[in-house]
Amino acid sequence: MDMNPPPVEELRRVDAELARLDARRAELLARRAWLLGVLYAPAGRAAAPPFPGVAAPAETSPRGAQNVLLTLGGILLAVAALAFTLVSWGSMGIAGRSAVLLAVTSAALAAPAVLLRRGLGSTAEAVGALGLVLTVLDAYALHRVALPGTDGLGYTAAAAAVLAGVWGGYGGLLRGLRLPLPAAAVAAQLPLPLGALAAGGGPAVVAWAAVLTAAADVLVLGRPSRSEVRVTAGVSAGVLAAWALLTGAGLSLTDPWTGAPLLLGCAALCLYAAAAARPAASTLATVAGLALVAAVAGPARAALPAEWAVPVYVVCGLALAALWRPVRAGWIPEAVRGGFGLAGGVVAGLGVLWALPPVLAGLLGPADRSAGLWSGTHAAPVLADYPATAALVLLLGAVAAATAGGPWGRWGAVVLGWSLLMALPVALELPYAAGIAVRLVATAAALGLAVRPGGPAHDRPEPAPGLAPVPERPEGAWGASWTAVTAGPVVPVAPGALLAWTGSAAGTASAVSALLLALDVRAATFGVLGVLLALFTAVAVLGGGAVRETAAGAAVLAAAGLVGAGAAAAGLSGAAAGLALLIVPAATAALAVRVRSVAAEVTGVAVGALALALTVPRPAALALALALGGVIAAATALRAERRRAASWTAGALFLAAAWVRLAVWGVTVPEAYTLPVTVPALVVGLLRRRRDPAASSWVAYGPGLAATLVPSLAAVWSDPHWTRPLLLGTGALAVTLLGARFRLQAPLVLGGAALVLVAAHELAPYVVQLVGALPRWLPPAAAGLLLLAVGATYERRLREARALRGRLARMR
Repeated sequence: MDMNPPPVEELRRVDAELARLDARRAELLARRAWLLGVLYAPAGRAAAPPFPGVAAPAETSPRGAQNVLLTLGGILLAVAALAFTLVSWGSMGIAGRSAVLLAVTSAALAAPAVLLRRGLGSTAEAVGALGLVLTVLDAYALHRVALPGTDGLGYTAAAAAVLAGVWGGYGGLLRGLRLPLPAAAVAAQLPLPLGALAAGGGPAVVAWAAVLTAAADVLVLGRPSRSEVRVTAGVSAGVLAAWALLTGAGLSLTDPWTGAPLLLGCAALCLYAAAAARPAASTLATVAGLALVAAVAGPARAALPAEWAVPVYVVCGLALAALWRPVRAGWIPEAVRGGFGLAGGVVAGLGVLWALPPVLAGLLGPADRSAGLWSGTHAAPVLADYPATAALVLLLGAVAAATAGGPWGRWGAVVLGWSLLMALPVALELPYAAGIAVRLVATAAALGLAVRPGGPAHDRPEPAPGLAPVPERPEGAWGASWTAVTAGPVVPVAPGALLAWTGSAAGTASAVSALLLALDVRAATFGVLGVLLALFTAVAVLGGGAVRETAAGAAVLAAAGLVGAGAAAAGLSGAAAGLALLIVPAATAALAVRVRSVAAEVTGVAVGALALALTVPRPAALALALALGGVIAAATALRAERRRAASWTAGALFLAAAWVRLAVWGVTVPEAYTLPVTVPALVVGLLRRRRDPAASSWVAYGPGLAATLVPSLAAVWSDPHWTRPLLLGTGALAVTLLGARFRLQAPLVLGGAALVLVAAHELAPYVVQLVGALPRWLPPAAAGLLLLAVGATYERRLREARALRGRLARMR
């Protein structure tokens, strides 16, 4: 007997025993739960034993079932009371009605006191809710019977006030009930607004009544009271204040002098509520700030022309944010300052969004080329009737962002300043030359910012050109606004790098816009391209990183544009212009020896490809362009890091040039096209074998040999003359012998196959003649004898084939 089983077997046994113990434990726990149920079950009712291993769960708690029953009972009693009031009330006399009202309502309101003393809190809550509903029905019944001529709105307002007082007093007497005090708070929201409506007040009067009611709710929030009362008062105050704010905002557009006091009242209410509700203080201060802006800007907007409306709101928003200065003296709480700053930032941001269409028009408008290139005719200005004050809004935003400081504030100043320059030609309807000049200025300014140094040493942002130094904390008048809006999360890159990338992108966009606009006039095209070439070259020299690479590529494109414009001005054809464009990749390759720029080289290659495409309609020019491209690639191959790719590119271009030239000359001999490939390929293969003797002959010589042998074999089978088969057979024999001499697999196999096929081609006519002269029975007989001979010597032939395969496999 094995007393020490293997570890695997012992582990299996342990796992099985643990599983059995777990199953037994679960069974015992289920039995224990059933026994407890039997012991504590009410008399006369035995708990049913559970299934083995399964415990019977309780579907609901006794307290939950009790609440459901009480709620359903209260609802049914309320429905019955409503039906009685509507249907049976009129059939009773005055005394009967009074008795029913007094008895039912008194009983429903008095019963909870008794129930609470006996500890039946849920029952008392349900009966108390029924009593509250009955008081509403009593008020309704009183209006229908005793006061039918009373105005409905006025009576409802008075009844709501009375009910609020009654319910409040009732809830104060019975502290154990949770519903009467919140119900009183809800009823208290109605008297003033409904009373204002009943008195014939307009929207402003009703809104003022809502503000006063909301103020009372805020007072409740400031006093210690039960949580349900505070929640009810807070929600009610929010709803009424929102209604009043919307009304005031609408009136500020139609009747500013009526809406302004209402908005000021709402702002004061929000500020007072901010002190009572500290978690929402910042949000309430933001709403108050928006109301203050609308209150002040509304009358000012009405007194000015329509185009000044948005600037007025923006100025008021930024002026509100300027209140951050008194905070340093402790005049305004921090939360209120933050809300005011956010409100001012939101207003300024909306104003900037309003001013964006002229920016987009200035940036994309020149793309309209319906008049043609160098036509001297300019496209009609887009958004010509847009208010010129859009430029003022952008200027205010740029100044505010610059004064706010911080990485995002500085970034916003750069973006808005550039947007201002792009919007000026459209907003001010500047002349053609002035529009180009402004775009070039925007390009120069943005690119100048792009070459400013950046990196970890510049984490504290440097001031932009022409702006005051920016401190670590915003010190300007607009600081709160833009600090609240632009502080945001930590910038994941160095501020210098962020500004450099922004300047590069903005400069490139405005450069494209300026060039598109300059295409209307020939002289403007040359001038703009020259300026852009100088600007991007300067950035490529002074800048660094991605900015430098982008500028280098743009400089190459500007140079290509100058060459293309010169060719077009000289009246050159497309092919001649393509040859002229090859100057650009040649210059790029020459400069790359000293100035290394991947973007410049890639752009030069793209310009070279465009030049080749332009010469395609004229094959002679295409051959010349391919040859020149090969020269450029060969010169590039002199650099060690570009040698491999450039050398292959140069070979492909030279080969393509030779093929195109042969096609132009009308050469149809395939060897004229394949031998220029085979000879260099064999030379390269020979050099590789010398460097790496272990390299396979298929890799070294296979492509070069196949490039000539395969097309020549195809030509042999369609060539009726003897010259080509003789030359191809001689060449194939030489290749086969060389392969056998140097034990190279690829030359031996390819040369031998070509030699066999050439021989088969040459002997085929004679074989056909011989077969036609022989008797019909001879070919089948010869085939049978061949099969017999092969079968008889099969083993030996198989050994010979294996030996031949082994010898071939040992070759390289």
